[in-house]
Amino acid sequence: MDLNTIAKALAIGLGSMGPGIAIGLIGSKAMESIGRNPEAASKILVPMLLAFAFAEAIAIYALVIAFSI
Repeated sequence: MDLNTIAKALAIGLGSMGPGIAIGLIGSKAMESIGRNPEAASKILVPMLLAFAFAEAIAIYALVIAFSI
């Protein structure tokens, strides 16, 4: 196996672990908040989606770095 392939695999693998954990925690806490206060669902939805987008952006940066290696 080529060293370049290993570097790409590590960049994508390690770069997607953090956003994956972050998305899980964001979703978990948002559902917990909505469960405690259902009337606040509309106020929780937009910040939750923004946090998802920022976490996904980090994963996309890792993918771009892996392609540039």
